[in-house]
Amino acid sequence: MEILNSVSFGSICFNRTRTNKSVKVGSQPQRIGWKLARAWCEYSPDTTRKRQAEYEQQPQNVDLPELQPKNKKKPFPVPIKKMVQDARRDKRLAQMRIEKPLEAPKNGLLVPELVPVAYEVLDNWKVLIRGLSQLLNVVTVYGCRKCPQVHVGPVGHEIQDCYGSGSQRRNSHHSWARGSINDVLIPIESYHLFDPFGRRVKHETRFDYDRIPAIVELCIQAGVDLPQYPSRRRTSPVRMIGKKVIRRGKVVDEPKPHRSEDCVSLLAELDTFSNQQGQSPSPSNVKELAESTLKAYLNVRRGVEQLMSKYTVKACGYCSEVHVGPWGHNVKLCGAFKHQWRDGKHGWQDAVIDEVIPPNYVWHVPDPSGPPLRSSLRSFYGKAPAVVELCVQVGAAIPDEYRPMMRTDIVIPDSEEARWAA
Repeated sequence: MEILNSVSFGSICFNRTRTNKSVKVGSQPQRIGWKLARAWCEYSPDTTRKRQAEYEQQPQNVDLPELQPKNKKKPFPVPIKKMVQDARRDKRLAQMRIEKPLEAPKNGLLVPELVPVAYEVLDNWKVLIRGLSQLLNVVTVYGCRKCPQVHVGPVGHEIQDCYGSGSQRRNSHHSWARGSINDVLIPIESYHLFDPFGRRVKHETRFDYDRIPAIVELCIQAGVDLPQYPSRRRTSPVRMIGKKVIRRGKVVDEPKPHRSEDCVSLLAELDTFSNQQGQSPSPSNVKELAESTLKAYLNVRRGVEQLMSKYTVKACGYCSEVHVGPWGHNVKLCGAFKHQWRDGKHGWQDAVIDEVIPPNYVWHVPDPSGPPLRSSLRSFYGKAPAVVELCVQVGAAIPDEYRPMMRTDIVIPDSEEARWAA
């Protein structure tokens, strides 16, 4: 029987062949013939690769990253095998009394190419905070009183996914309250250090250091000069043997923290706590304000990711604490999983971009003037970061990287049609 090996993908070919075979019926062999129908379909590898590449470039649906359980440590961004190899190499060099080879900024020196990036990130951060404080007077933001859930829209959604206290009595419905800018842009703060390679922040001296946004501290260490928050600039590199610093340069006393009027006015531009309300913009420039705010948000994430590729940022593997510097602090304020075993100390590891700027995903509202989101259709709704959803509802264009996540290509059916959807 002939077997075909090349037909085009998507076409089905039928071949009917008559076959005779001898079988034994009773005591006499007889020849019985029957028709055999076959169908085959063969694909072209080039066509499949082309379609796969087109889908990867413009996917329709992208699921959100899975939520990490709170009773486990966060996964390491760097493979453990590589961390062990680096530690063994450093230990071997320390036993041989050989200095660890350090490059900027690991040796305390600035990276000249990243200084303009740091200034650009700080400028976009100011634009982002100022824009969000004004857009909150146009778009309503709700926050649940019992859980961290946030919703952007004229009314709160009706999706039953609340897991806070008393959720069983409310059938997992949320208890909505008016939100603020801190619900849209989650504040992540860090200790400001005059010398990142100096003394560590201890639990007894934690009140001697200012707490500022982690993004601002990262920009200061990357080269931004703020008179209110000075930082030590070195002309000679730091020398280390293993984990011991053998040369820090000239010792400079750390300045005492102060709260002057200039410092307060600067925090009003850089901190979300000082921007709870803003002036309501006129309807003519609302769309432009939303576009500039969204552009600033994307530029901040892109710039911070570029700075984090060189400068060290540590994050606790159990809670949301972030520290900017070569090593973490020793403040005993971690109350996450098994903190008693660590005496309240944080479990430091390398941070990722989502820990410095949490995306804070919210449900995407396709039609703000339509009915509220229902729990029966939750599988058809998409999600997006709260900043993106806020700007999109005002009139900004949806960024291409968030379009599959928001599921803009899916038509939301009615409640009766949802039962018949695959």
